Amino acid sequence: MARVGVAVIGAALLLYFVLMGQKSVLFIASGEPIGIAMGVALIVLPLIGVWALVREIQFGVQAEKLGTLLDSEGGMPEAETELTPSGRIAKADAEPFIQRYAAAADAADDDWRARYRLGVVQDAAGRRKDARGSIRAAIALSKRKAQPRPPLGDEAQR
Repeated sequence: MARVGVAVIGAALLLYFVLMGQKSVLFIASGEPIGIAMGVALIVLPLIGVWALVREIQFGVQAEKLGTLLDSEGGMPEAETELTPSGRIAKADAEPFIQRYAAAADAADDDWRARYRLGVVQDAAGRRKDARGSIRAAIALSKRKAQPRPPLGDEAQR
């Protein structure tokens, strides 16, 4: 469903570029300061939109990649409580569940898997903003682990 939303937003942004690109040229060609400012704004604002869209796509792809890897390892958290019809953790059960996974993530602060599991639990509890932050941290940790470190001998020589 999220992919459909991204495709719709991308198509709308492309249509905006075409239609407003024509208008922006006319505004800039008017030579009036207000017209020039409006023309520039019609060009700059969609560029900000493209940047935001690309960032969201990157986040989604990276999060899905880590989620698939964690699931293949059997590391995804199991639902230990009753879920609401929408698939969320019941509010009464959410806080202890989140605290337990937060403690595990804090205890293993360099483990992306623990941070990702916390994000999954936060999302299931309806804490979307916290979940995105935890998953972003998991992505950053996984990238840090993937970067090769220089041999100790090279650092000692500097």
